[in-house]
Amino acid sequence: MKISVCMASYNGEKYIRQQIDSILPQLGESDELIISDDSSTDDTISVVKSINDNRIKLIKDQKFKSPVSNFENAIKNATGDFIFLCDQDDIWQPNKVESVLPFLKQYDLVVSDCKIVDGDLNIIEDSFFKKMHSSTGFWKNFVKNRYLGCCMAFRKEVLDNALPFPPQIAMHDIWLGLCAELFGHPFFLNEPLVLYRRHGNNASFGSEKSKYTLMFKIKYRISLLKMLIKRKNELKNK
Repeated sequence: MKISVCMASYNGEKYIRQQIDSILPQLGESDELIISDDSSTDDTISVVKSINDNRIKLIKDQKFKSPVSNFENAIKNATGDFIFLCDQDDIWQPNKVESVLPFLKQYDLVVSDCKIVDGDLNIIEDSFFKKMHSSTGFWKNFVKNRYLGCCMAFRKEVLDNALPFPPQIAMHDIWLGLCAELFGHPFFLNEPLVLYRRHGNNASFGSEKSKYTLMFKIKYRISLLKMLIKRKNELKNK
């Protein structure tokens, strides 16, 4: 079974090599690491090219200006049976792939726990799950999302329901998670398999307090619910 690891990059020169170096030893010869780059202006592309591994599929010169669209592009180019998502600035634990794969044979989507660290890998929280009270449940995650994209892996069949991403979604992880809740069987793996780096320039809020107002959150979730109902009806009428 082939594995595709999908990464969205943008100005990630500082940390991206560490992340790639933590991923490649866990992949087989026929697996792939797809990196979709959203027109980085630093040395991200040079760093990636310097690694010179034929399992890396670099898609450069994209002009999305959106991490959601950038991740969608990486995912659309995946050819594996199992798809792992990763951020450019985290680090995988050495046993991540071997720990997750058995559960992907039982569940459609797996989210592993992670340790939250700072830019220098000092531990801030030992468990994202404990901090966020993470578990499955559609309404629980609809109200407050616990699906963390950088800790996700799923069967390729999940994309039959999740793609294309609606243009109005705030981040890809909440959409993938709720689609898995609606159309499949997700699982939260209580094992920290990623060092989730929070360094002040992240593209998402992650474990941090959202800066959006309560009114914005309410309006967004009403919109999100409508998008999910629309997708469900579209799939029903196929």
